[in-house]
Amino acid sequence: MRLTKNNGLYQLTFMMPNFFPVSCYFVEEEDGLTLIDTALPYSVKGIMNTAAQIGKPITRIVLTHAHNDHIGALDGLKSMLPDSQVYISERDARLLKGDATLEPQEHQTPIKGRVPKPGKIMTKPDVLLRAFLDKRSGALIAGDAFQSKGGLAVSGRMKLLFPFPAMATWSKETSVSSARKLLELNPTLLAVGHGPMLERPQQAIAHVIADAEKALRGSVGKGSRSHA
Repeated sequence: MRLTKNNGLYQLTFMMPNFFPVSCYFVEEEDGLTLIDTALPYSVKGIMNTAAQIGKPITRIVLTHAHNDHIGALDGLKSMLPDSQVYISERDARLLKGDATLEPQEHQTPIKGRVPKPGKIMTKPDVLLRAFLDKRSGALIAGDAFQSKGGLAVSGRMKLLFPFPAMATWSKETSVSSARKLLELNPTLLAVGHGPMLERPQQAIAHVIADAEKALRGSVGKGSRSHA
């Protein structure tokens, strides 16, 4: 495990950090630590040891989404931290239960990425939310909405040096829409699930959103010509 600190934000990176980094985060607060994502099943020990080193209890667990490499240690941690509250978005709460059915207004293609099978995850979320922004520092922990490994990109935009987030993206249109909303939060630090943290990221985020939008327009144009 590799530990990186930026002010009150701790990045814990597992699984061959230089090749396939999987990160979760501690946000230091007055009453304890908020854990953002839980990485992989074997990450329990590293997470608990890091909390002990910081010297504060884990009081909250926030899940950015329900892919297995972000919720892997959830049940193991919850068994050791029964009083900690678990937060996730309403949409991903269904995926956490193994329900991959689509809503009528959603992109009608199967959910991509590895999500739990029904009954696999025993922990039930306590609170529903959409994103985690530390308003004290401006740090945005964005899960897989962006990647920085292999170059900064919106989820769904293929980066040859690290193509895996794009391969697990369910809807490129939804990814771009989410990225725009996150940019409106004006983050001073971007922290993602795969890759290093990025300071003063607003200009870079705007650039990769424009790149993703251009790619989407191109794919729509190709589709129109192929059906002409």
